Amino acid sequence: MTTATVSPQPAITEAAAAAELHAIAGRPLAAVTGAEIQAPLITGGHVRYANLDCGASAPALSVVSAYLNEILPYYASVHRGAGYASQISTSVYENARSIVRDFVGGRPDDSVIFTRNTTDSLNLLAGCLPLTDGRPDGDVLYLDIEHHANLLPWQGVPHRSIVAAETITGTLDAVRAELEQGGVSLLAVTGASNVTGEILPIRALAALAHQHGARIVVDAAQLAPHRRVDISADGIDYLAFSGHKLYAPFGAGVLVGRPDWLDAGVPHLAGGGAVKEARLDGVSWASGPARHEGGSPNVLGAATLARATQVLAGLDQDRWHAHESAIRSFLVEGLQDIDGVTVHQIFKDSNPETDTIGVVNFSVEGYDAGLVAAYLAAEHGVGLRDGRFCAHPLLKRLGLPSGSLRASFGVGSRLEDAERLLAGIRALRSKGLGWDYVVDAGRWVPANDARTYPHWAPNTPGTAGAAPCIDD
Repeated sequence: MTTATVSPQPAITEAAAAAELHAIAGRPLAAVTGAEIQAPLITGGHVRYANLDCGASAPALSVVSAYLNEILPYYASVHRGAGYASQISTSVYENARSIVRDFVGGRPDDSVIFTRNTTDSLNLLAGCLPLTDGRPDGDVLYLDIEHHANLLPWQGVPHRSIVAAETITGTLDAVRAELEQGGVSLLAVTGASNVTGEILPIRALAALAHQHGARIVVDAAQLAPHRRVDISADGIDYLAFSGHKLYAPFGAGVLVGRPDWLDAGVPHLAGGGAVKEARLDGVSWASGPARHEGGSPNVLGAATLARATQVLAGLDQDRWHAHESAIRSFLVEGLQDIDGVTVHQIFKDSNPETDTIGVVNFSVEGYDAGLVAAYLAAEHGVGLRDGRFCAHPLLKRLGLPSGSLRASFGVGSRLEDAERLLAGIRALRSKGLGWDYVVDAGRWVPANDARTYPHWAPNTPGTAGAAPCIDD
């Protein structure tokens, strides 16, 4: 009888693990505009700005910025001119619909309507819910974890809400139980939480909705910049997302979905372009996307949004997810190792490797979230979000009524951004604040701040357009 001897595998050294981590996430996955801008420190000097606030607005992809400069000379009126530039602008605008439809796996007859942002898209859909004899055909059902964009539009129509359970499995059961009561026409859910980055099982939720005669709309503002969505394969009826979170400038959004409700709904913007014929005492409305796109459209916003989707569609999916997962895991593990820091999540059974996007939510014991954010920006050159993230019911349920902190990253991020954040939190816990801070216009700002903005920007550091954390 022969026996085989199994030699023990050499343990992976700390140095080897660090080298592997940097190989995966040490550099950006894609170039973004402004990646090397210098942030002035309150203590003097400058550092490369570590942008960990991509979940609010992501920097434009460099390819998208170059594309913008290429098409900008041809910018002209859309649908309203026979001239050369107008024809080019119209062609670019209309072609953007096909590009976006392909990006999300849209059905051939799906409408692609360009809007201002995700909020605008969901408000548009709220005005298109089916009616019978002037009464809604059913309720809109939503969870308590939603961003206000997928919460407030439904409060103006018949609606029901569900408190998400502590597990994804339990939440699915709660949705199923409510759907079984009947009378629901639309299930409105987020694709990924803007607070914690946890991904919901969209395909399972869509199947539940359809089993009970309802449709589903997905707020993909956070999901689309991190994961490919296929509305045909996933059974999604309507999908909304924003260009400014998808590495495209100019504030365009989009609503993609089944045309019947949209063609029968109240036009979102009454005006030129939305009509077949206007009279002094009435109007015949257009069908298709034009019905809801009254006025001159945001051609550059739509064009750059479409170009950004092409760049993301061309990324290697495995590298994309590995890059993001490596940064997130490194940041979460680092924060959890710091005394007094808590990382927050909604569901106990979410898998951090597969069920999360590049968002990490945390708080630091003994410090207001706004003060920590101001400290990180002023003393470490790190930008991240603090407050209640336009998700007040969820923050209240998580026991964070005054807010928390959110680090969010994407294809332009690098491991050093997370390392800088961790270094700043460690210094805060061990040494405290290195500068005095005061509350100005509802926001924490450094006292006696002598730093200046670029010559073309209003020099009002810390307070320009800021909203108090209790209100955001």
